[in-house]
Amino acid sequence: MDSPSLAPVRPSARFMLSHPAHFIALGFGSGLSPLAPGTAGTLWAWAAFVALQPWMNDLRWAVLIALSLPVGWWVSTITAKNMRVLDPSCVVWDEIAAFWLVLWLVMPAGFWAQLVAFALFRFFDAVKPGPVGWADQLFHDVQPQTDPAAWRKAGFGIMFDDVVAAACALLVMALWRFF
Repeated sequence: MDSPSLAPVRPSARFMLSHPAHFIALGFGSGLSPLAPGTAGTLWAWAAFVALQPWMNDLRWAVLIALSLPVGWWVSTITAKNMRVLDPSCVVWDEIAAFWLVLWLVMPAGFWAQLVAFALFRFFDAVKPGPVGWADQLFHDVQPQTDPAAWRKAGFGIMFDDVVAAACALLVMALWRFF
């Protein structure tokens, strides 16, 4: 599976349904969007957040988000390895977990504030300025052919840059509320 002669696996519904980790990593199908899968995954996160909100309190959100991060590392690792791509764009669980964190910490907030949070998160995640770019590059040079931990590092990197993007979006939101 780690052989450089094997071509990357293309995301598809069949691939997504072939392993529970793939199903989660691909955001329950949102990562299969042919256009902007990261944005589709973030929109799915927003919709799921709104749908879950009536049953959630701060403790439940804290537990869900705390669990979603190591689960995300696991599903990202497995999916990246099975796709033979260090950071597949169809893996959107990182956007989901990170945007849940953003929404949880900006709430209560009206639609427009949530939209600003969405736009800021997508900006930091897509453009990768400053610390987000640094976090994104940390594990892009791992060598699966020679490093037995390469896929675990890649899975961690997939999650890490989105957590940093969430922190940057939250910092801007906090400054916006302060001033």
